[in-house]
Amino acid sequence: MFSRLFRKDKPETKAFPLSDPLALELFGATPTVSGVTVGPTTAMRVPAVSCAVGLIAETIGNLPVKLYDREDRSSLIDHPAYKLVHDEANEWTSATQLRTELTTDALLHGAGYAHVVRLSDGTPYELHRLEPGKVQPRVEVDGEPFYLVSLETGQRRMSYSEILTVRTFGGVSPIQLGREAIALAVLFEQHMATLFANGGRPSGIITSPKILDVESKKKVAASWFSTHGGKNAGCTAILDEGMAYQQLSLTLTDAQFAENRLEQIREIARVFRVPPTMLFELTRGTWSNTEEMARQFLQVTLKPWLKEWSWAYARCLLTPDERQAHYIEFNTEDLLTTDHASRATAYGQYRSMGVMTANEVRSGLNLAPRPDGDDLANPYTSTGKDSSQ
Repeated sequence: MFSRLFRKDKPETKAFPLSDPLALELFGATPTVSGVTVGPTTAMRVPAVSCAVGLIAETIGNLPVKLYDREDRSSLIDHPAYKLVHDEANEWTSATQLRTELTTDALLHGAGYAHVVRLSDGTPYELHRLEPGKVQPRVEVDGEPFYLVSLETGQRRMSYSEILTVRTFGGVSPIQLGREAIALAVLFEQHMATLFANGGRPSGIITSPKILDVESKKKVAASWFSTHGGKNAGCTAILDEGMAYQQLSLTLTDAQFAENRLEQIREIARVFRVPPTMLFELTRGTWSNTEEMARQFLQVTLKPWLKEWSWAYARCLLTPDERQAHYIEFNTEDLLTTDHASRATAYGQYRSMGVMTANEVRSGLNLAPRPDGDDLANPYTSTGKDSSQ
């Protein structure tokens, strides 16, 4: 009786074959209702998915990032974190490349990780990308996160300040949330490839006035395919023994095939929260709504990512006291710039309002400052000290 009271049951373990859906999830591939297994590799073969992943990752990677002082908004270029977020993550990886790779990892696997290499005094020195499959996030009893990282020397436990982490919404990759839509896109492309592979020969029915046995039918079909398939497509058909060829017309489903493919592109755009025009689906795109969708791309698609990146940088590269005095921010001005004329008009209005100095405008145009360019006076009304001349 006492042995039953104090006995601790072992946790239940289950064994399942590699063909089981649970086993496929361990390798990042999940079967769908259509039977197509969707994983990072198969998903990236779909042009719409590849375009969405590249668009988000490369845009985030190419945006300039700086470390600012909260009091006067000056750039803290001498801080060790400035080089890691603005210039280079390490000697062989630029800051742009690291952001692009980690964002791609997050889009395909749910999270991207980088190891923060520090000097003996705790100063952040380099950032090294980690394979998503080698990092296991865990949580302490009090809620503090930590990570189990598989290295060549074995598994190592690291604190949350040692691993720069960028996650997707809910920690689940978009290709897993939208695997059914991606699977349908794969099936549509396979159907299109098969259609064109068989489309080199006429699509129809060969009728004969007399009954043919099975072997005769195989010979007629083989002869027809070899004569009118591949590079011989379009050749004149010559039929013997009273045979006739009847062309088959497209069904309603075939006629709507192109529209179904476009709808899958729109569905994938919804999964990644990207405007369809950004994936070059322009059936409903105009000059006006394309510009508006570009602004939506910044507000709806990129803004959550930029917030996630800013906090990930600050959490690992700044101390709690430094986070009170400094902040990391992405410069998104280039995304809002439509053309040179609109940009010049905006800068002119800011100068006349006294909001920007000439040097601030020159900085936005990537020009060197001038000694007399820090005055906020309106240049359109000021005539200088010697107004008599």
